Amino acid sequence: MEDYHKPDQQTVQALRNIANRLRINSIKATTAAGTGHPTSCCSVAEIMSVLFFHTMKYRPEDPRNFHSDRFLMSKAQSAPALYSMWVETGFLKESELLNMCQVDSSLEGHLIPRQQFVDVTTGYLGQGLGVACGIAYTGKYFDKASYRVYCLLGDGEMSEGSVWEAMSFASYYQLDNLVAIMDINRLSQSDSAPLQHHAEKYQRRCEAFGWHAIIVDGHSVEELCKALSQPRHQPTAILAKTVKGKGIPEDKMGWHSKSLSKDMAEMVMKDLQSRIMSTSKHLYPPTPVEDAPPVSLRNIRMASAPAYKPGEKISTRKAYGMAITKLGRYNERVVALDGDTNNLTYSEIFKNEHPNRFVECYVAQQNMVSVAMGCAARERNVVFASTLASFFTRAYDQLRMAAVLDSSINLCGSHCGLSTGEEGPSLMGLEDMAMFRALPRTTIFYPSDGVSTEKAVELAASTRGVCYIRTSRQDSAVIYNSNEDFHVGQAKVVYQNKEDQVTVVAAGVTLHEALAAAEHLKKERIHVRVIDPFTIKPLDVKTITDHTRATRGRILTVEDHYYEGGLGEAVCSAVVNETGFNLHRLAVSHVPHSGKPQELLKIYGIDRDAIAQAVRKMLSTSTNRISHQDERPT
Repeated sequence: MEDYHKPDQQTVQALRNIANRLRINSIKATTAAGTGHPTSCCSVAEIMSVLFFHTMKYRPEDPRNFHSDRFLMSKAQSAPALYSMWVETGFLKESELLNMCQVDSSLEGHLIPRQQFVDVTTGYLGQGLGVACGIAYTGKYFDKASYRVYCLLGDGEMSEGSVWEAMSFASYYQLDNLVAIMDINRLSQSDSAPLQHHAEKYQRRCEAFGWHAIIVDGHSVEELCKALSQPRHQPTAILAKTVKGKGIPEDKMGWHSKSLSKDMAEMVMKDLQSRIMSTSKHLYPPTPVEDAPPVSLRNIRMASAPAYKPGEKISTRKAYGMAITKLGRYNERVVALDGDTNNLTYSEIFKNEHPNRFVECYVAQQNMVSVAMGCAARERNVVFASTLASFFTRAYDQLRMAAVLDSSINLCGSHCGLSTGEEGPSLMGLEDMAMFRALPRTTIFYPSDGVSTEKAVELAASTRGVCYIRTSRQDSAVIYNSNEDFHVGQAKVVYQNKEDQVTVVAAGVTLHEALAAAEHLKKERIHVRVIDPFTIKPLDVKTITDHTRATRGRILTVEDHYYEGGLGEAVCSAVVNETGFNLHRLAVSHVPHSGKPQELLKIYGIDRDAIAQAVRKMLSTSTNRISHQDERPT
């Protein structure tokens, strides 16, 4: 970086003026809305001023320009300060601020990407730095570009463990293009932050995590300019000691989320206006270096059909690893992340073939999902992140934000259901479908063999939003031909006869059990139709209902998942308004024990024998009404 040049007094005054105009506009916006966090906005005013008009290189007329420096506001309650800053650049009109939080406004109370200058959703504290790590990693190792990443955090969120997962990640990968600015204003929502104004304690913690940490007066333009201009050889933390509510009710408990009354706002704004001094200096953001490569993520496709043959055995988790590796051969922006489970999820195959595009996130699942979001930001990469299905529960907070953002990240959960076997229930993903089904704008793939797994990976790469691919531990036979065509939301009828009496819907391990049960029942002259949904969300409602009508309304769902929230409930929701349907469900009813997978399938009533018995029971029961029954073993 260039040697530090102390700003002249005209520049200093211009930056101070910008900070006070930011305060005024933040107060205008929050008072007009009758809600917001003006005190949080006022503590960061000088930080924002120096960042946007002295330090950061960007094009204000083109906020998503891929050469520009990136800014993430992790303390998203200070959103009005960011909006006010973009008013200062000329990108937003001041009149737009007065409509903030209204139903027809794109300016939300907390940040989501309805505006071009917001890359990610950070509505819940503790997530911004992890996303910034993903963007910085992309800049340094994938783009190999000059742009830098700046993340503004609050001192309250420093209690979140996810922040320290990110600190560790940034240090390990020497992200010297990343700067975290911490607004240490002492006060949180209902109490003081635990370290209050003891900036030296934050400094020691940051240094212990391998960061260069600098304490500054967060309201001193000169100190901020100097700190942000220092040469960097490791990630840098600027510990800015500030006053909450600077310029309005200062350092007052209970003002965290209160807007000012109209009268009070007028008085405060008049005082702030008096502090704006005349200057002939007009500041413009520095122009970015144009050295980031152009990227196209359109038409990400496999160059050839799957190479599996029917009857060949392979686990879907291994097929996943082979599929992302194959996809990576044909597009250099396909990247893979894992959380120290790459020899279980088989992402190690990708790691071995494409080591420069594999990111080891270690045992920090929250940060892994955040890093994935950062890597995918501004459509720079096609991202696949994998771990055990049960481990994604640790990152549900991050998954929720990714769904709100509509971030295009692809997640693979291995060792789902009872296939985990001897490892026991703590590692069995038995609630993962419920978890992902509850998230908006998500797609859930549940492939059942090597061919459908490869197709799921290919489709996920070009599907908008969060995609989840559910894979199993044990080997299973390939049932599809390599030229089989797959689509999101399109089920496959894999076994049928014109004399079919019951429709069975199953996926993954239980699809193979259903096929075995169908063969056995055929010997008893009982015919069943077997459907593979392929995607649990969206579910192919038409195929399922049409074939259920063809089997006189009898339908049985079988899943390697708890009863709550999985395939069975998805089908229930799909057929709830149908008349004359008789729906039975088989699923895991209790917390399992360790054991061999096939033993567990039998004990918990989702194996071929249980399916056959459930079909017999359905045929022996005559009904003329809609019914729904869970076949839970006692």
